[in-house]
Amino acid sequence: MKIQPIKTKIFNEGENLISFIIKNIKNVKENSVIVITSKIVALSENRTVIIENEKTKEKYIKLESEFAIKTRYAWLTIKDGVVMASAGIDESNANGKLILLPKNSFLSAKKIRKELQEKYKIKNLGIIITDSRILPLRAGVTGVALGYAGFSGIKDYIGKRDIFGRKFKVSRVDVADSLATGAVFTMGEGNECKPLAVITNTDIKFCEKINKKELHIDIRDDMYQPLFTNLKNINYVHITNKRFKD
Repeated sequence: MKIQPIKTKIFNEGENLISFIIKNIKNVKENSVIVITSKIVALSENRTVIIENEKTKEKYIKLESEFAIKTRYAWLTIKDGVVMASAGIDESNANGKLILLPKNSFLSAKKIRKELQEKYKIKNLGIIITDSRILPLRAGVTGVALGYAGFSGIKDYIGKRDIFGRKFKVSRVDVADSLATGAVFTMGEGNECKPLAVITNTDIKFCEKINKKELHIDIRDDMYQPLFTNLKNINYVHITNKRFKD
């Protein structure tokens, strides 16, 4: 697998994202995946908020989250089925504003893919919209796929055999987040100004329609659920039990 990060100029709020991508990525081959940081997708959708006072961020964290817990370090939230800090709301490189996540990352990825397929005249094209997250008990951030299109986000090994002939019963690979993690690492988290990346030579299954729920696990079925439900002495706010919507 090869990941090529793309250095660009600063992307401005309201700028045309498709034109920006085409300007910075001249050619895309069949069976490629274009990775786009969620920040520039959100900026293209004007998903920004002016910081009015110290309560502005807290207000939008609650509005954007499905579930939010205020800890001594930050707000721990669930947004679009992903555990993340502060509902993904970003102040870095935001020029005095708050940048929210895209309204619907899966829908954005689908639309971007369709336009780029036509522009590049290719069929097998994947799109991933990424953000960063912190995993429990691990220092530092890794990439996560907020939304994607054009390929299967999960690889199922159930029923197949391992190298000793034993059948897998539960093994599945999170393809979308694996690709996102590799891409985000090459794109950087600081002033690298590399909001795009192109992944080639990867063994994934390209497809026209994806199931955006394929990576989602209900919290009641999650293996970490006992940990979540037994946490004590944390001031939490239950916002709502939102579900995936088209």
